[in-house]
Amino acid sequence: MLQELSIKNFAIIDELTVSLEKGLTVLTGETGAGKSIIIDALYLLAGGRGSSEFVRHGEKKAELEGLFILENQNHPCYVKTAELGIEIEEGMVVLQRDISSNGKSVCRVNGKLVTIGILREIGSSLVDIHGQHEHQELMDESVHIRLLDQFGEKEIARALKNYQEVFSRYDQTKKRIKQLSENEQQMAHRLDLIQFQFSEIQKANLIIGEDVELSEEKKKLGNFERLAESMQSAYSGLQGEQKALDWVSLVMGHLETAAELDSELEGALEAVSNSFYALEDATRTVRNHLDILEFNPERLNEIEARLNEINGLKRKYGSSIEEIAEYSAKIEEEIDEITNRDNHLHNLQKELASLEKDLSIEAGELSALRKKWAKKLTDSIHKELKHLYMEKTVFQVQFDEAASAFKKDGMDSIEFFISTNPGEPLKPIAKVASGGELSRMMLALKTIFSQHQGVTSIIFDEVDTGVSGRVAQAIAEKIHQIASHSQVLCISHLPQVAAMADTHLLIQKNIASGRTTTSVTPLDNETKIKEIGRMISGVEITDLTKKHAQELLELAHTMKQT
Repeated sequence: MLQELSIKNFAIIDELTVSLEKGLTVLTGETGAGKSIIIDALYLLAGGRGSSEFVRHGEKKAELEGLFILENQNHPCYVKTAELGIEIEEGMVVLQRDISSNGKSVCRVNGKLVTIGILREIGSSLVDIHGQHEHQELMDESVHIRLLDQFGEKEIARALKNYQEVFSRYDQTKKRIKQLSENEQQMAHRLDLIQFQFSEIQKANLIIGEDVELSEEKKKLGNFERLAESMQSAYSGLQGEQKALDWVSLVMGHLETAAELDSELEGALEAVSNSFYALEDATRTVRNHLDILEFNPERLNEIEARLNEINGLKRKYGSSIEEIAEYSAKIEEEIDEITNRDNHLHNLQKELASLEKDLSIEAGELSALRKKWAKKLTDSIHKELKHLYMEKTVFQVQFDEAASAFKKDGMDSIEFFISTNPGEPLKPIAKVASGGELSRMMLALKTIFSQHQGVTSIIFDEVDTGVSGRVAQAIAEKIHQIASHSQVLCISHLPQVAAMADTHLLIQKNIASGRTTTSVTPLDNETKIKEIGRMISGVEITDLTKKHAQELLELAHTMKQT
């Protein structure tokens, strides 16, 4: 759930912190008080597109911050953040976004800088926002198949994954066939190029690791004088009369005598003895290196020429000898494919035919599952629509049986059809439903899907516009039902919805020091009656209005109990 939202210098809001609770939170207030601005802030916090226009006039940047609490250890947000190396401690996720006056954004998740794309990916698993026009999603035919797959996710997701694994191989094979079937002149040019590249790499006779060894040898030869001088000085300091070994040997002799008299000194004697023998070994190593040390300018030139050759190949074919070798193997395979193109084409076409058979089987199983769940979705939506006083509406998921092309999500072409009046034929939902009907359709779908989505917070921004009476009451009950599975924040002008609130927040616009600000006030029972009364009657609140508001609250309480 969204536990706390902090907004600073955003539109008409100077500074605002809102603490939120579980269940249904309703935001009400006069038009223009800033209700939708709060939803806009949440939209941007979840990765929505922003601009400098959101920054409060005269300020350098707008600051948004939201604290989300994940109560489910299997929440998809854990997977997304783990992939990005973002830690979640005690189930807390903090989203932050600063928008500067020049339009640039800085985004963070639990303190780690992220791109807007990553913020959107994580935000979409936490917040689901539905505005007055969000039901337009239902008008997009391409979304319908995703909604169906989401409904039957337990079975469909597995079948879809199996299909997509085969489709990936099928798609790659098609691309290889297309490449090998290209214009012969282009293919000949490509063959000339990669044959030249392959020949150049092969002539170099590269050995893995030789560039590292050559660089080390070049370093020695290039600094010969310093190396020789340092080694000679080191040897002179170790070997000879009154030098390091002599002194350590002298100390060792004295300690041997002392240790015979005091056994507690045996440890010191052993340490000095070990040091003496280690220094002897080091002295021999330095002397041997001095004996073989020889400056060879010709070898230095050879090394520099070889390194230049290797670096030239690196600039063309890879950043390391390993990558150059990989590229060489890749183009060698391509040379063989082009040279023996007919054989390769024949084999690829056989493979494609085999994959098509497998893909048809997987697509058939996927389609059968979709049809099974389409019937269940139809039944569920009819049930929900009945509660929303659309019992005469007929909903149907239609499959285009003529569709035969393999696509990433299967062979099915799906569209939602409805008939809102008895006797009228089924038509695409985009061509039939009115705004109010689409709002109710969206609520019906959301009631069904909220149990499966796992989204932390669902936001409704005036989705109840254009309805009244018993439909308004039904919508209020439906929104509260959704809140039993997810935290719901709802902006509403309907008193029926406000009465169903578990938490009621009043949004007000104030003017202080010549500037407009927005405040948020939690309402108790008495102030709830007053606000709901205002929603019922407008400006003037009478005793009758208050009585009506009280009745609405009592009715809502009864509904919640049952």
